[in-house]
Amino acid sequence: MQQLNIIHNQDCLEGLKQYRDGIFHCCVTSPPYWGLRDYGVDGQLGLESSPEQFIEKMVEVFREVKRVLRDDGTCWINIGDSYAGNGGAYGSQSEYITGRQPEQKMGMAERFKKHAAGIKPKDMVGIPWMLAFALRADGWYLRQDIIWSKPNPMPESIKDRCTKSHEYIFLLSKSPKYYYNQDTIKEPASENTHPRRKQIPSGWDTGPTNHKGKSGRYSDTGVGWGKTSEHAPGDDRIRPSRIKNNKSFDAAMSVMPEKRNKRSVWTITPQAFKEAHFATFPEELPYTCIKAGCPEGGIVLDPFMGAGTTALVARKLQRQYVGYEINSEYVRLAETRLQKELGMFI
Repeated sequence: MQQLNIIHNQDCLEGLKQYRDGIFHCCVTSPPYWGLRDYGVDGQLGLESSPEQFIEKMVEVFREVKRVLRDDGTCWINIGDSYAGNGGAYGSQSEYITGRQPEQKMGMAERFKKHAAGIKPKDMVGIPWMLAFALRADGWYLRQDIIWSKPNPMPESIKDRCTKSHEYIFLLSKSPKYYYNQDTIKEPASENTHPRRKQIPSGWDTGPTNHKGKSGRYSDTGVGWGKTSEHAPGDDRIRPSRIKNNKSFDAAMSVMPEKRNKRSVWTITPQAFKEAHFATFPEELPYTCIKAGCPEGGIVLDPFMGAGTTALVARKLQRQYVGYEINSEYVRLAETRLQKELGMFI
């Protein structure tokens, strides 16, 4: 029987081979960013000498993820970008380095003297979209880019660009139809939704008509919100306004829902985890992904578990989990965290 609720201290590419096809409902993860940290473990990803080599490795990992994912499964990937430096790479994830382990800070210029053709010092590499397009080419459905907006980003010492305050989350699916429960993550409707209805003056049309003179939402006349006029003799493209008395429209506007479909910009404050020497998910991020992408009782996969946030949130939401983490110190940290917060004995 394949183990659940476990963090394997193992390379995920090899470890996932022990799981059968189609067992996981959802994958939520944040892979190592390219060129930003040396985690001090042989075989770690992110130290490749070029972005292309890094992307190639990522495609291999997520090809295996796709195999073990159910046909209706989803994959949520949080990934940030890197900048090419003078013989090194640096980027947004470095803002989370606490300084507790200075030997693991950048100091890796020798590893990054070689860059991909066309990338100059100070260039933004474009890792997130390189990964997204590569996974799409490998068979994934690239369903959406989500912006993780950070309201309190760490300051940067740069003077020739804006401070980086966002990262990407990509939603991918294995099939064109997949499990996605939008109702579980709906957000409060805008306070302006109902007042906007009151702003429509009497006698104003709420939309154009089609060229046959029938009710419609658009037409070749280019008419939008605005007064209508009597049609000219023989011209049936525009008719006098009758939408103002449209009972179905009025009824729909009178029962506007209190919640709306979640938008693609997620404003989430980064959370510090004092025991970790590296970036960690704020719990709200995997919470949203798991609520939408995994049914209750389902199994969540995180091939780059780190401090165990995905596992922690999965259990809080009554889901199972399986994680992989190549660094044994981080595995112990995550297990201690799960035991402390959930009473789980690993």
